[in-house]
Amino acid sequence: MVLEEGRAATKITPAAALGSTSATEKLLQMHEENHFTAGEVVRDVIMGVSDGLTVPFALAAGLSGTSAPSSLILTAGLAEVAAGAISMGLGGYLAAKSEADHYMRELKREQEEIITVPDTEAAEIAEILSQYGLQPHEYTPIVNSLRKNPQAWLEFMMKFELGLEKPEPRRALQSALTIALAYIMGGIVPLLPYVFITTAEKAMLTSICVTLVALLIFGYMKGHFTGNRPLLSAVQTAFIGALASAAAYAMAKAVQGA
Repeated sequence: MVLEEGRAATKITPAAALGSTSATEKLLQMHEENHFTAGEVVRDVIMGVSDGLTVPFALAAGLSGTSAPSSLILTAGLAEVAAGAISMGLGGYLAAKSEADHYMRELKREQEEIITVPDTEAAEIAEILSQYGLQPHEYTPIVNSLRKNPQAWLEFMMKFELGLEKPEPRRALQSALTIALAYIMGGIVPLLPYVFITTAEKAMLTSICVTLVALLIFGYMKGHFTGNRPLLSAVQTAFIGALASAAAYAMAKAVQGA
């Protein structure tokens, strides 16, 4: 194919482009991918902030329904925030620790199977690769190469057979701190009006407005980072928070009337 007079186009096939290590490195350097890789941190922040905004909000609204003074509502709310942060942080720590323990148990089991039944494990590699459309003459060299590298073989089985990613060593502690701090940040928002307004009902109305705005902003950001529609996420988050506070307020009124 001629592009210009006296100048012919050179067609580079994928196989030719990847024919050498230097060519592969050049292609990788030319192509820069920007992927969001902080999914676990965002999940912890979402968990902490959403609960922090909703639970103290509902508690304060419920206590406001009993005509309790702002100082009492603030004290109870701060106590709940402290207890909730500890509880949520501990839950995050235990969940991440359990995940790490599960990974290590499966890792040990795979190591033993590679040693005791290597042919069976090699057959499992072949089965996995065949699911991606590779034919026996294509995946047999890959299987043989992995058998020569036990560590790569083990990592391949953990990821593609069991679907397990190696957890970060400090993941449990980071998860606990992230969730706890996020819960505190979210929990302070609905309680702030009770610091400055002495009348519980007026403080509650202000708290509703402030918290709904915070829920809308948080929901929008959550949708943005998680890939969902931000506006829909904002509305859903605000609706859930409003529903929780309304239910708590109604229950408090019902108990007070009884």
